[in-house]
Amino acid sequence: MSQTNEQGETFGEWLLAQKADCRMADLVNAAKGDRMFPRRGSPDDVRKRLNEMQADGDMRAVVDEAETDWLSY
Repeated sequence: MSQTNEQGETFGEWLLAQKADCRMADLVNAAKGDRMFPRRGSPDDVRKRLNEMQADGDMRAVVDEAETDWLSY
């Protein structure tokens, strides 16, 4: 079972619910446009997908920041 935040959201679900105009806009837009995005996935699942897509290092750093935000909800 995937880890969830206090609201019961997986990281993937939480990320997809974020507004595309936030500081995570590139990551949110990439996730929304990727049919293979791990919607019920953990931060590690998202990192794995970014590796598969050969995303740049900045995108990976945003996942680290987003994980902290997700856990605080």
